[in-house]
Amino acid sequence: MHVTYTFYYNYQIMAKSKLIEKIGYAMGDAAAGGITWKIMSIAFPLFFTNVFGLSFADAAILMLVARMFDVVTDPIMGALADRTQSRWGTYRPWIIFGAIPLGTVFAFLLYTPDFGPTGKRIYAYTLYILMMAVYTMVNVPYGSLLGVMTDDDNEKNQFSSYRMVGAYAMGFITLLSFPYLQKFVGGTDAHQYAVLGAFFGILAACMTLGCGLLTRERLKPVRAEKFSMHQFVDLVKNVPWLYMTGIAICTNFFNGFRYAVAGYMFSYCMGGDITISGLIINYTVFMAFGEVTCMIFGGLSPKVTRWIGSKRRTFMASAVFCIVTSVLFFFIPMKPSSIWMMIVVSILTSAGIGIYSPLMWSMYADVADYATQKNGTSSTGLIFSSGTMSQKFGTAISGSLIAMFLGLAGARMIPDQFGNSVIDPASITDSVLNMVWSLFSLFPAFIALIMLFFAYKYPIKK
Repeated sequence: MHVTYTFYYNYQIMAKSKLIEKIGYAMGDAAAGGITWKIMSIAFPLFFTNVFGLSFADAAILMLVARMFDVVTDPIMGALADRTQSRWGTYRPWIIFGAIPLGTVFAFLLYTPDFGPTGKRIYAYTLYILMMAVYTMVNVPYGSLLGVMTDDDNEKNQFSSYRMVGAYAMGFITLLSFPYLQKFVGGTDAHQYAVLGAFFGILAACMTLGCGLLTRERLKPVRAEKFSMHQFVDLVKNVPWLYMTGIAICTNFFNGFRYAVAGYMFSYCMGGDITISGLIINYTVFMAFGEVTCMIFGGLSPKVTRWIGSKRRTFMASAVFCIVTSVLFFFIPMKPSSIWMMIVVSILTSAGIGIYSPLMWSMYADVADYATQKNGTSSTGLIFSSGTMSQKFGTAISGSLIAMFLGLAGARMIPDQFGNSVIDPASITDSVLNMVWSLFSLFPAFIALIMLFFAYKYPIKK
């Protein structure tokens, strides 16, 4: 399947993308996926309960409410981006002018104000929802940009691969450096998170701006003449999109469980940070091993796909691999001496993630091409917005479920000497420990099984 120029016209049809443009595109997800989203996924559950002072229930509701807000804002942003016309193009202006708000709001979100419990709830809810809105404003157009930079399928795979390498390389740097930067900053945990929030916020803003300035839009979509709800009706009738949405939600459920529970796994199952020959292995460093693996295999993904023969079959093979390694992790002994075994199995799981991650966004581009061919007008932004929405929805629900499951297993919050909510050490029973271990292994394995089913049913065979 290939979209003809009846629906797209190309004002630089023969121009090939340069390496600098691919690096620029990678910077976009290095900022969004490797910095802001990575910290929000892995550090926020622990930050909000153990540092900021929210209860498990407050933290769960916070992440759930914010993502329900995204169910509305993401499609609206997609439809709005599709209709943007400016000297910078259709999608790039949102990236360029959204860079500074993205970094600024992220920095304030990691700041702990000297408020009472009610004031903290209001602050956390307001900033978190605002962060989701700004993230949507930048990342929906960023994802949609892939559909207008090239119509060559191999180049789409290359751009997707660069994107994932950028995200995972920056994620590796972020997670590996986080505990050392905390130690360097010093002071209270709240002070450390506030300083690092400002540092990473500035870095994310600069990289996002670089992405907007270094990339180019070579294809111009045929726009619908006016906004119409019929576009949303067409979307839900798009069978490849329905399966792709299921795949995207599952991939982010899979990652969401693992990243959100890693902090609790080290705090309770491992008894805190582990130091081996001067190397501090905490939950961020542990997940950093996976990030560098994803970076390597994300770069190999196009070659693996060509070897296997199709994106769909490659995705399915990766899902099966992730199921096996996730189940295997459950049987690793729950003790610090097993840390290297845990790292090895986590690296194997990350190899599967690294292969399928670039494919997901390239498959979304195929779905957008299919929709254009079928309906006669472009809905690239709307379709890619569903990918971003699925990303946030999957991460939020998994984060909320983790808080809920830990509460059901017996973990409870008590007030400390300052009136902040902290976890009662006496409530950390074997039931809670087993729940944490399962949330990192068996729960993701079950989600990957569902993901495999959706990939099997996905009808585009490219």
